[in-house]
Amino acid sequence: MWPQHAPVVVVASSTATPIATFPSIASPLRPVFGVTSSCRTTCSSRSTQVKKRASGVRAALAERGEYEYPSERPPTPLLDTINYPIHMKNLSIKELKQLSDELRSDVIFHVSKTGGHLGSSLGVVELTVALHYVFNTPQDRILWDVGHQTYPHKILTGRRSKMGTIRQTDGLAGFTKRAESEYDAFGAGHSSNSISAGLGMAVGRDLKGKKNHVVAVIGDGAMTAGQAYEAMNNAGYLDSDMIVILNDNRQVSLPTATLDGPTPPVGALSSALSRLQSNRPLRELREVAKGVTKQIGGPMHEIAAKVDEYARGLISGSGSTLFEELGLYYIGPVDGHNMDDLVAILKEVKTTKTTGPVLIHVVTEKGRGYPYAEKAADKYHGVAKFDPATGKQFKSRSMTQSYTTYFAEALIAEAEVDKDIVAIHAAMGGGTGLNLFQRRFPARCFDVGIAEQHAVTFAAGLACEGLKPFCAIYSSFMQRAYDQVVHDVDLQKIPVRFAMDRAGLVGADGPTHCGAFDVTFMACLPNMVVMAPADEAELFHMVATAAAIDDRPSCFRYPRGNGIGVPLPSGNKGIPLEIGKGHILVEGERVALLGYGTVVQSCLAAAALLEDRGLQLTVADARFCKPLDHALIRSLAKSHDVLITVEEGAIGGFGSHVAQFMALDGLLDGNLKWRPMVLPDRYIDHGSPNDQLAEAGLTASHIAATVLNIIGKNREAFELMQ
Repeated sequence: MWPQHAPVVVVASSTATPIATFPSIASPLRPVFGVTSSCRTTCSSRSTQVKKRASGVRAALAERGEYEYPSERPPTPLLDTINYPIHMKNLSIKELKQLSDELRSDVIFHVSKTGGHLGSSLGVVELTVALHYVFNTPQDRILWDVGHQTYPHKILTGRRSKMGTIRQTDGLAGFTKRAESEYDAFGAGHSSNSISAGLGMAVGRDLKGKKNHVVAVIGDGAMTAGQAYEAMNNAGYLDSDMIVILNDNRQVSLPTATLDGPTPPVGALSSALSRLQSNRPLRELREVAKGVTKQIGGPMHEIAAKVDEYARGLISGSGSTLFEELGLYYIGPVDGHNMDDLVAILKEVKTTKTTGPVLIHVVTEKGRGYPYAEKAADKYHGVAKFDPATGKQFKSRSMTQSYTTYFAEALIAEAEVDKDIVAIHAAMGGGTGLNLFQRRFPARCFDVGIAEQHAVTFAAGLACEGLKPFCAIYSSFMQRAYDQVVHDVDLQKIPVRFAMDRAGLVGADGPTHCGAFDVTFMACLPNMVVMAPADEAELFHMVATAAAIDDRPSCFRYPRGNGIGVPLPSGNKGIPLEIGKGHILVEGERVALLGYGTVVQSCLAAAALLEDRGLQLTVADARFCKPLDHALIRSLAKSHDVLITVEEGAIGGFGSHVAQFMALDGLLDGNLKWRPMVLPDRYIDHGSPNDQLAEAGLTASHIAATVLNIIGKNREAFELMQ
């Protein structure tokens, strides 16, 4: 039978293929098709997209890819009465459906003004309403994994009036954030942590003798990471009361698809979930359902029968599902947009005495209810500001491309002349630019799903067979695979090349995606070559350099954002740099600025500011943190009174390595004044890139003011900052 304590609910989010109609359900499931649900997900296609054909004007518009959608926000009379979940408790099912419609339009019009994550939030509207209706938050915990799907949750939990500030400086975070609201039980800007955290909360609840429920929301994309399976395995062993709601929208690979449109989901999990989406013999679970019916009594027989019907999904042809083998009682699949079924199932699971973890397989459609998102979900995972009536996004144009695109172009150029070059990413084909590489070399590009640990060791295995792997992973996501970087790559001196995108501050995505720590944790490894380009041209050269390094691992970092417009190498083919050699960009006197990475451009701007005040600064581009250019550092230290190292990274990075060398070399024993400029020792909240740089104290003005302070011109420094 089922438990004695309040269950913990873990919800996994994603979109799905058409699924079978269940005879016990009054309204058949609407066929759904997929999109991504995570901060990294590639949109997936449905092998079959069965939709009821519209007629008349709407059908004609749809044939041309056009739709009717209001340009102004529709009235939301019911949502206007809901400030917190407690205000939903007396609503009828019919009113909950109306609330969902109003909530969906509210999300669309808010995001149209601010930009942000749209498709994933639209896909969980009914699920969000049902969860807050059935459970009593914030006493009951709801965890969302990944947190970008929480815009409806934020609106229903007292933050509707602030939705116009989302992802902006001093505004709401784009993900769940414990410091923002008591309704945000756990933060999740990365993926796959909800079952682990939910299990911890469930065990903690039991140890303290509490009776609250725990609800965690996790997508099928997040389910591809090893931590989710570790947590389910442990939950099955501990037999703790949990409800895992697998929100399946068939987005097992993350944001943005290939250049040619959506791609099939990555990995065996997708196939397994598809096989679960069919009616099967009830077998022994019918006896469980009968027992539940007897326990509940006559009035609840119909609801229990519905649970009984859904429980058919538990038994496969061979006898059990993966989830059952892990010790989770499986119910599903459940139509994630059918309010009647969602409420009935959640109420049943909440009130029934169960033992151990329960998994409810919920099938949703990413972008649900907004035609443009439904049709092109890969483009509506994360959006700029847009026109709700047309779906047209207002993207700013730039004369240059992103560093991400330049990396991809550089790697393609190298792969054209070296057949051993291969590329690996962790469900981030669009985010890393490797969709471009995949189009050119489809057999040499590998998407491993949200599995950074596996990606690193997989790359090491490729290198052992004589290939030249480039493992492209966001700086902040590389944190998830650090043991593999150390033990499987660096310790064995295996030549894996790490391309770390989103290095430094990342603007609206905030601290969860900020690439602050990669220099610190990579440069401390004995065998690692650590590089950072000052501009896009140097990025091309560093890709070529990494390709040429074949006796040890190497890495290079580059930021979010666009290049500065310098000339690029002919044919996009970089020239390998001399390992461990920087260079001087501007010759000056008294004060030297030694920059690492694209912050070199801020050093040049600071030098220009001070030139107007009669100071001639030396500016040097280090290029390498490991190995350091000892000759360059000695020269700068001996010929200047002041040496300032500048980097967009945490304490312990480039500046610390320079200081270590200078201390051992005796360069700090004389009159040299050395100052490091790094990111402050705290997390910097989301906001515009300029606001974040100012808060970090790394703008050109901050660098120039630091120079003036060191040389005793404090008043001028104050005036400059004003």
